[in-house]
Formats: sequence, structure tokens, C-alpha cells
Amino acid sequence: MKNLFLFLILSVLTGGKNYTQAASSRDAIVYQEKDVRFTMLAEGVVRMEWSPSGQFVDAPSFVVVQRNLPVPEYKVCHKGEWVLIKTAKMEVKYKKHSGKFTSDNLMIKAVNGLKPFCWKPGMQQKDNLKGTFRTLDGYDGNYSTYKNQEMPLEDGLLARDGWTLIDDSADFLFDDSDWPWVKKRGAGEGQDWYFMAYGNDYKGALKDFTLFAGKVPLPPRYAFGYWWSRYWSYSDKEIRQLIDNFRHYQLPLDVLVVDMDWHYTEKGKGGWTGWTWNRRLFPDPVKFLRHLKDRGLKVTLNLHLAGGVAAYEEQYPAMAEWMGIDSASGATLPWTVSDKKYMQGIFDIVLRPMEKAGVDFWWLDWQQWLTDKKVEGLSNTWWINYAFFSDMERMRDTRPLLYHRWGGLGNHRYQIGFSGDAIISWKSLAFQPYFTNCASNVLYGYWSHDIGGHMFKKGDKQELDPELFTRWMQYGVFTPVFRTHSTKNAVLNKEIWNFKGEYFEALRNAVLLRYQLVPYLYTMARETYENGLSVCRPLYYDYPESEEAYRFEKEYMFGENLLIAPIVEPMQKGYAKLEVWLPGGSDWYEWSTGTLLKGGQIVERSFGLAEYPVYIKAGSILPLYDRVENLSRNDEEIVLTVFPGQKGSFRMYEDNGNDKHYAREYAYTPLSVEQSGPDLTVTIGAREGHYRDMPAERSFKIKILGSVVPEQLTVNGQTVAYEYLGEELALVIPLPEKSCAKEKVVQIRYPASRTEVNDGLIGQFRRLSKAISALKFRDAGIVLNEALGTLESTSVALEYFPERFPTLIEQFRQNYRQLPHILTEQQLSEADRRWFLETVGWEEKE
Repeated sequence: MKNLFLFLILSVLTGGKNYTQAASSRDAIVYQEKDVRFTMLAEGVVRMEWSPSGQFVDAPSFVVVQRNLPVPEYKVCHKGEWVLIKTAKMEVKYKKHSGKFTSDNLMIKAVNGLKPFCWKPGMQQKDNLKGTFRTLDGYDGNYSTYKNQEMPLEDGLLARDGWTLIDDSADFLFDDSDWPWVKKRGAGEGQDWYFMAYGNDYKGALKDFTLFAGKVPLPPRYAFGYWWSRYWSYSDKEIRQLIDNFRHYQLPLDVLVVDMDWHYTEKGKGGWTGWTWNRRLFPDPVKFLRHLKDRGLKVTLNLHLAGGVAAYEEQYPAMAEWMGIDSASGATLPWTVSDKKYMQGIFDIVLRPMEKAGVDFWWLDWQQWLTDKKVEGLSNTWWINYAFFSDMERMRDTRPLLYHRWGGLGNHRYQIGFSGDAIISWKSLAFQPYFTNCASNVLYGYWSHDIGGHMFKKGDKQELDPELFTRWMQYGVFTPVFRTHSTKNAVLNKEIWNFKGEYFEALRNAVLLRYQLVPYLYTMARETYENGLSVCRPLYYDYPESEEAYRFEKEYMFGENLLIAPIVEPMQKGYAKLEVWLPGGSDWYEWSTGTLLKGGQIVERSFGLAEYPVYIKAGSILPLYDRVENLSRNDEEIVLTVFPGQKGSFRMYEDNGNDKHYAREYAYTPLSVEQSGPDLTVTIGAREGHYRDMPAERSFKIKILGSVVPEQLTVNGQTVAYEYLGEELALVIPLPEKSCAKEKVVQIRYPASRTEVNDGLIGQFRRLSKAISALKFRDAGIVLNEALGTLESTSVALEYFPERFPTLIEQFRQNYRQLPHILTEQQLSEADRRWFLETVGWEEKE
């Protein structure tokens, strides 16, 4: 059994490689002396060790868990007193038998067209692209209201310098026990360095880092749904009512977070730390959890661990016996995460019964002393994260999942971060995109923010701004974990049904959009596992040569196909205006307005409350859901959505959703679309791969956005019926073939002369409908004239009379150009006329 658990964990984190420790491959040791060793881990990664004792470290460290890797191509040559080690990316030059690495005996330079650099020990990076920080607690934007200073973001793995040095000399190691535990390095002044050479290939650098530091585990699929969380003294009954409301308003929900009031909190029975269910609020915890399971929900409970296990806890007698302490003494069992026996008792005695009853994972909220009291320098946060995650890996068949504080480099192996208690403000919303993007530079992309903010700043008005919350929710759709939360404050009622009118609609649509995106998002999560690329990633990963990719730091790619430009300021005259950089190399489809825009430019755009700046690469074909109750099933209908453009492809990922076999058991379905003259061909390839409980059949629809009405349409050569959605200008085609093992080819022929519809027409439809509805509330007796009434009804007329498509569109355009005149003919007052034009965002075209 020895080393079995290390194999199980690291085989997942490194892609299933069969090994039991992080020993270096002997073939990869490219040069060695009695006190110096150079190991080539990748073309762009070299390990450099100096050990005065001549004893080198092969055990895994907290950061480096794998060194037994395929050996890259390299050459070693000797030039006098120097040894040169060359790969495709760098040349390492070391003065033989000169001992400890210094600027006099070691140099590394870029080769073969890599961005030039010449590094020597002691050299500092000039332009690090930053990493992350342990918490947003008390931050208003990037400014701490607690410490009166800006956030000291840690350096990340990437820099515009083109190189990075990771100094692992003082890091802790894992021992080789069945449950690997922390051990210190031997005393000494040794050097254990990892040098990464990458130039502008940031993606390649992150991939290289996963080779020796481990992969980012794939979270279960349910983690990408909506999480409901609130610091509130909920009872069993209130939570049941909450869930009923989600169902009543047809809002999907996957994860229920129960904050600390699940346990007793008053003196003598509990406190900040607690392990015993509060039976005044939850009379029967087992039945409560069963009720949630019956509704397809996953459950996590908040744990504040620092208080240890006190004598009043139900589990105290058994825990005291386990630790060899007389329970009659009543002595609190202090929290000691470095004590392996103590932690085994916490899991087996205190937590395991709750897990068996239905708690799916834990929320670890550690903000107390930063280092362990027995092992000097051991980060409590880092080791708590490891201990909990590894216990789940050892003891469960389902995937380990935590959300917790950032503990430092290497914590990417424990997935989801809890970013803490941010101030409710526009500044905080404006900072979070940059904060989240930077975290991808240390592979800590799965941040879970308190969407909407946690608490008000002292002195601020105690009022929930519905516009701010709506924009935060819309941003939250395009974050890794979609979780609302707030402190105990009666005004922070973030339940969507507490909002009215356009706020309710915008918030509800945000939740529904998140669920539509899940098949795409889950595919991108697989890419995070495979290549270390976070779902939210800075633009400079894809466009490293463009200065705009660094300057527009709030913009980011949401996976490979979506660009997000967050709205972080309140609207003026009904619209939020912002500058958006659209990178060159492709055109971009503005999803909310139906506008196809050229890449390689900065544009000024405007968005109403129901609109958000989401840009899709032209020609993309993306798998989406339509409506789902939650993510507990795995056979939902897929809507393959085609965005305007000439050509595109995608590989849709599937797996079991929550088992630990995903490293080897999974499937992909190839998707492609191509426009050739008047013909559009969409191909759904036969599914490749297999996983447990894989459905043999699935319903598919094709949805062509920005489409005119076709002349002819076939699926695998057979004519089929279709539906045309006027408001979305979309063609919807149900596919009769459900077998995932069979290829499906959809061929669409359009008129040779097609009407242009991807110039913002969808946005005009929606804005006009909103304005005309609002106009009736300003004048309930109004009778719309012919032109104004026809404008509003065009989108519906397209569905009723598709054969009149070109005529209806042209009539709409003519009327829209004359909108000020039409409003005058409608005999609106000057004030109403100005209001209407502002509401629709009308601009006179030259």
C-alpha cells in the first residue's frame, strides 16, 4: 500500500502517469557534478540544483510534484571550462566545478527566435504580469479599507521579459507515506531552481508548468451551475421555501451553500468554530440533507476551523479518545493541521458522518494565524487545502472539490478559491475582472467571488443598488464559479424575485444564460485540465504582440471563442458606454445586439440594462443548452449555435460529470461549419471516446444566428422542417437523428442575393419593443400610427410571414431611418420624443 495514495492523486493531477514519487528521470539529468545537477524537464524548463552536501532532492515538493517526464531534445557540449546545454528555446552556460550559482558562473539566453533575453542569477524581472492574492477581504476595488493600502498582488509565472525563475530551495516536501505528509528539507544552503524560458508563448509556459507542478483538477460539472449562498441564520423551513421559490420562478440551481449558522454559535455551545448541528434550526439534519438531495442539489457547509474541537461538541468524546486525552478534562483539542493523527480524527470522526449524510464538499474559511504552530513556516492555508482535498481523493468515488483561500503557488491543484468579503461598490466590480484574469497566471483561475459584493463600506448608504447588482450578476455569468453571497444585512436580499421590472428580467436572464453556456464552459474546463489555460484568461495569451492586450486589462477571453468587455460603471441616459478593443485576426459578433464588427480596432459601444458586451469569434459553432433545471443529468438536448462568419470548428467535451475517471474516460464530438457562396454546411461528427454511463442518444438542434430565411434545407440529404425566430433572426433546425455515433450533415441554401441582417438589427428590435411598451405607460390611451406600430411588430411578422422576409426587413429599415419624423407624426411631445430616441439609442446615420 505504500505510496498508493500518492500515485492516485498525482496520476490525476499529471494526467495518469504511472509513478510513485517525483524522482527525476536519469535520462533527463543532462549534466552533474558532486554538488551540481542540471535536469531538463521541457524544452523551456531546466532544473538547476546546487547542494553543498552533494545530496539532491528527488521527493515531490509543495510546488513540484513530478519530474519523471519525457525527456526533451537537448545537446550538451564542453568549451574549455564551460559546459553548454542547448534546447530549442534556450542555452544554459555553466562554469564547471564552480559550485554555488552566481552571476559569474551561470547564464541562460534565448535561442532560435525566442524573444531575446540573457539571464544571470540576481537579475530581476522588469515586467511581471502578476498572479493573485489570498483575499479581497475589506477591499474597495484594489484598495484595502482595513490596511489603507493598495493590494500587493503577488508575482505570477509570466512576464513580458520572456523568462521566469522559480526558487524552490526552501519549499516543504512530501514524505512517501500512504497519505503523503509534510516534511522539511534538510538543513543547508542549497539551491533548487526552475528556470522557464518562453518568450511570448504564455500558453506554452503554463502548459510546461503543469508538467512538473501538476494539472488543475477538473471540477464536477455541477460546480458550473448557480450557487446560492448568504450569511443568514436560515432554518430548514426557510431553505425549503427558498428552493421552492427557485422552482416557482423557473430558476436553475445546483449548489446550496449553508454558512456558519448550520452549527451552534452561542457561547457554551459553539462560536465562530462549530461542528455540531444547530437543532433549533435543523431538527433532523439527515432528513434536511435528504430533502435537498431529492431536489438534485449539492450541499456545502462553512467551516471556520481555528477554534479546534471544544468539549461541548457532540464529537468531542470520540475525538478526545482518538487523541488519547481524557474527555473528562474538558480541554479543547486545538487546531493543528500539521498533526496527521489529529487530521485523521477530524475527517473520520467529525466530518465523515456529515459527508455520508449528504454534505458534498466543504467551504474552508481560514483567516487566522498564517503559519502552523508546530511546523515552522508551514502555511496553514496551503496545508489545510491539501489535507481536505487529499482526504476526499482518498476516501470518495466522486471528484474532490473545495472552495477555500489562496495559499500560494501549487494551490492550483486544489481548484476553487473563495475570494472573501469585498466591499459593495462599482470600484470592486471594476477590479474583479483584472484580479480574476491575473490569477490565471498562477493557474488559480477558479475564483469564486461574492457576486454583488459582501458588505457596505463604513459610511456608505446601506442600500442595494439594483443596477450595480445586475451588472455584477451579468459579469458573474462569465466567471468560473457563479455564486452570490453577502453578509448578515437585512437589505442585502439578492434573491432575484425581490427585484422588479427590467431588473428582474435582466437578472433572471443572466442565470438562464449561465446554464445555456455550460456545455461550452465545461469543454473549456477540460482545456484547463489539459493545458493549464484558465476559463477567464487575459487577452495577451492570444495576442501577445498587441499593446492593447495589456492596456485593456479588464477585457478577457472566456475560453477560446468568447471575448468579454465588462460593464463596470453606471449607465448614463439609459445606456452604459465603453470602449472595446476587438483583436485582429477575426471578426467579432456582438451577441446582445446582433452586430458583426471588424477585428483589429477599438470601438465605442452602448449597452442597455438587458445587454452585455459579449463578443463571439466570427464563424464559431458552440454547444449550448436551452433550458435545464440543473446539471444533475447528462443527456440534455444540445443546441449547436452557429454565429455569423465564414468557417469554424469546435470539439464538444463530455464525461461522466462527477467521477474520478475523467483522465482516461471521456468523449469528444467534432463540430464544424463552413459557408461557401449561398450554401452553409454544418457537420456534427460521430462521437469519439467513451465514459461510464454515457448516453447513446441525445437530441440536437442547430441554431443559426443572424440568418435570413433559407431557400432549401436538408439533414443527411432529407428535407426537414425548421422554425424561424424573428426577434433573434435565427434559424432553428431540430435534427431527427439522435444517435451520437452517427454523423449528421445539415446543408442550407440561401438566396443568391441575401439581405444584410448582422448590423445591429436584433438590438433595434429589442430596444424598440422596450420603448414602445414603456411609451404606453406614459400615455395609456395612445394609438400607434401605422409606421410606429409596424416597426414594433416586424420581428413577429418575420415568424408569421417568412416568405416576405426581404420586404419586411427593408420596410423596417426605411421606417427606422425616419424614426424622428415618425415620432413627430405620432404627435409626441418634444420631451417624449427625446426620451424615446434615447431609450432606443437612436443615432442619425450619415
